[in-house]
Amino acid sequence: MKMTSYWLDTATPFAGAMPGGPEGTADVAVVGAGFTGLSAALALAKKGAKVVLLEAGRVANAASGRNGGMCNNGFAQDYYSLSTALGRDRANTLYRAFDAGVDLVEKIITDEGIDCHFRRVGKLKLAAKPAHYDKIARSQDLLSRDVDPDTRMVPRSEMRAEIGSDRYFGGMLFKKSAGMHMGQYGQGLAAAAARHGARIYENNPVIGLRRVEGQVHEVTTPQGSLRANQVLLATGTSRIGPLGWFRRRIIPVGAYIIVTEPLPVSLLDRLTPNRRNTTDTLNFVNYFRVLPDNRLLFGGRARFSSASDPVSDAKSGAILRRSMIALFPELADARIDYCWGGMVEMTRDRLPRAGEHDGLFYSMGYSGHGTHMATYMGAVMAEVLDGRADLNPWRGMDWPAIPGYFGTPWFLPIVGAYYRYQDLVK
Repeated sequence: MKMTSYWLDTATPFAGAMPGGPEGTADVAVVGAGFTGLSAALALAKKGAKVVLLEAGRVANAASGRNGGMCNNGFAQDYYSLSTALGRDRANTLYRAFDAGVDLVEKIITDEGIDCHFRRVGKLKLAAKPAHYDKIARSQDLLSRDVDPDTRMVPRSEMRAEIGSDRYFGGMLFKKSAGMHMGQYGQGLAAAAARHGARIYENNPVIGLRRVEGQVHEVTTPQGSLRANQVLLATGTSRIGPLGWFRRRIIPVGAYIIVTEPLPVSLLDRLTPNRRNTTDTLNFVNYFRVLPDNRLLFGGRARFSSASDPVSDAKSGAILRRSMIALFPELADARIDYCWGGMVEMTRDRLPRAGEHDGLFYSMGYSGHGTHMATYMGAVMAEVLDGRADLNPWRGMDWPAIPGYFGTPWFLPIVGAYYRYQDLVK
């Protein structure tokens, strides 16, 4: 079993990084080479801007390499509840942004010739309890009338056509959602940005940001520095650099995934006949999908932890394997070839934030729905930097600091215990 990301292990590494460190000047310095930063660098370079992209490690290696390969439209939250809280017009605007993100991913893949097995397979959200089915059915009714007619409910009587298990009480199908190979997408996005003129520096963590005037900053890494007219932070949960204001608002939460050996097609046809992206309604969520080489990827929260190392990841992987076998007993003897984990970013309300703070532009906090929203917001922030703040769907949203939190999430075990109790009783 490899304790590394399947996505990175099976993708051709990006070979276009610049040697050494940054120097001179740039129109825009982008900090972080995940999907947000790569998409922004691509969009800005296509506009003719002089772009420098600085990454602490490898491109698409952090949160962008810790996902399930799902490009799912729809919120992390219940649509009915969110539309009540924000108002239906605002909720619908945000929902359409997630739709636009999936469309943009597909467009970039087509325009730039990225071979990453993109396919609109649809997302199935499974009700873990009867009350959960009623709740998502209420949302689907409103969704279908207001903003997304390409959704429908799947009653329990029809579940065997979707999943080879009787555990769930029905579900909701989002037909627009897609799956892809995240590693190939990330490396392809980096290659496209470099091809259009962006200078990408790997292994160059930003350790200094000095505001010169207005939006102009001196940006420093251990290998060099440059002067940038604008800076875009696309760093998520990074604990490197002078980003204390953002750390008080972003919670790092562990994400863990296992991947089986290649499985017989006949078996996969029984377990997931339509090859959907599948997730359930529990707080300790489980999700799964079939990969292009007929492996089953199975992921979930497993534990509320802010630690990720081979020992911790292996413990989480063992929990996921037990959950997978409980759902699909036919996989009891399936070999696990990959197990990995790491931190992803979450905001208190599980909604992204983007805008400008003290002369720094930022977009982050995707809370488990980052593949397409990160890509979309990278392109949007390229327009915001060009003076089109009105295009930012998250503009004007309050983002208070979390009380008593300064970057170390001491409260995660308490939150985990609460969510586990909620999963038992509700």
